[in-house]
Amino acid sequence: MSRKVTFFIFPQFQLLDLSGPLSAFDLAERACPGSYATEVVSESGGLVPSSAGLQVVSLRADLAAPDTLIIVGGRGVHQSCITPNSCARLQRTAEKSRRVASVCTGAFLLARMGLLTGRKATTHWRHVGRFRTEHPDVMLDDDRIFIKDGPVWSSAGITAGIDLALALIEEDLGATVSKTVARELVMSHRRLGGQSQFSAMLDLEPESHRIRDALTYAREHLAEDFPIDAMAAAVGLSTRQFGRVFLAETGQTPARAVERLRAEAARPRIEDGDEPLEHIAASVGFGQAERMRQAFVKLYGQSPQALRRHMRRGMP
Repeated sequence: MSRKVTFFIFPQFQLLDLSGPLSAFDLAERACPGSYATEVVSESGGLVPSSAGLQVVSLRADLAAPDTLIIVGGRGVHQSCITPNSCARLQRTAEKSRRVASVCTGAFLLARMGLLTGRKATTHWRHVGRFRTEHPDVMLDDDRIFIKDGPVWSSAGITAGIDLALALIEEDLGATVSKTVARELVMSHRRLGGQSQFSAMLDLEPESHRIRDALTYAREHLAEDFPIDAMAAAVGLSTRQFGRVFLAETGQTPARAVERLRAEAARPRIEDGDEPLEHIAASVGFGQAERMRQAFVKLYGQSPQALRRHMRRGMP
């Protein structure tokens, strides 16, 4: 019997929050016929406008519980289900479902329904501050692609909904089908690392091409124990001038930026497997595992060992 997967949308929802996971389940159904039946519902049914302007046809949400209920996110999430009756109606459907999930800011709706109280969850990094203020009873982790806590799943921003869908498919049908879907989508079966790999380095995007080139040079030579004057020489600046311009454009010293780049390169490998920490540290330029540990505690508040344990506990 097909598992019914229901997507709940609302006016001004994020289109990719819907289309990405929906496509993943469609591909899983093609790979394993009879596995899934999908539907898109809204509070009143009919055409629902996305934040991109495209309207999507939806069914009226009823009380029949699906196997999996997925709440999408988007800029209209804070106006969705604002009446007690409509929110309670959706909550009853969620509570009858085998599992419930949110994509991006859809976590706000799950929290509003009380489904995240006392649970671990995540959402888009940009909305973490508001989420923590409004829902202090949720154990929010702002550096995860997705989290499973019992029957309740949540994912980070936008494309992370596809990672979530792949994990749900893997739980139902196994890794082989999930990997097949990932290949069809031309994406990683299991994306490594947390949201910080996409958000924390954004403030290092400088205005001038010379400093951008210097960062590119650093990324390509992380394993080398190169001095800062090598970065300066690579872009045709004196060491003193380079340091001054780099700090002005990125807000960080070159040494601090290189430390972050090395930590960013090491983190997915730490979280993903059993590669010795000493080997990882040497390969990304930290030299010794202790230097890498100090950098991780400073940048992430946890040691590499703690991050590895945390990642394994959070995997489905």
